[in-house]
Amino acid sequence: MARFDRLTVLNTMIAEGMVPLFYHNDVGTAQQIASAIEQGGGHLLEFTNRGDFAIEVFSALVKQGRTICPDLIIGAGSIDDAPTAALYLAHGANFIVGPTFDEATARVCNRRKVAYLPGCGSLNEIATAEEWGVEIVKLFPGGAAGGPDFVRDIHGPRPWARIMPTGGVSPDEDNLRAWFDAGVACVGMGSRLVRRSWVDAGDYASIAQMTTEVLERIRTLRSAH
Repeated sequence: MARFDRLTVLNTMIAEGMVPLFYHNDVGTAQQIASAIEQGGGHLLEFTNRGDFAIEVFSALVKQGRTICPDLIIGAGSIDDAPTAALYLAHGANFIVGPTFDEATARVCNRRKVAYLPGCGSLNEIATAEEWGVEIVKLFPGGAAGGPDFVRDIHGPRPWARIMPTGGVSPDEDNLRAWFDAGVACVGMGSRLVRRSWVDAGDYASIAQMTTEVLERIRTLRSAH
């Protein structure tokens, strides 16, 4: 069961401005990454369902979160269907992210009042997701789908749309400025934040430091508005 209610999750995403995401098949390594993100000031984490036995690693992360990282809101990403969503919800997922929109998954999440962020790449897909109660849609792949210009154009006819680009987002100030100037609600950041070279070297301090720096950049960019 989710420890954090849907409103808390969504408000944290909007307030913080970044959802870090990663996958790793080793439980100990994944727990170190999660701890580094929290130490860097992050309160959100999307663990992607991209490998065999990923649910076992995810379950270990959630259990750790209840003791060592109690303020970390952990969700599951790369969720394609309702049965997989239900599995992760049973293991404590606080939000569900998908590469595409799926009505059955939306229904499962709504029954549990768990935030669902489906991947959308067109105005029609965004409108459909919103009809099913989605508050924040994932623009995926963010760069290939049109980048900040796409977000800006969507806000013409739908200024209320809340969009989280994933893919094409980097820690660089110019990149973040372009996205937030376009009006994104938050950004998803994976390999540019949780860098493979750092993970392979056990350099979790760099992940923590980068998390701190990105969150501060986002706060600064927003305050400029």
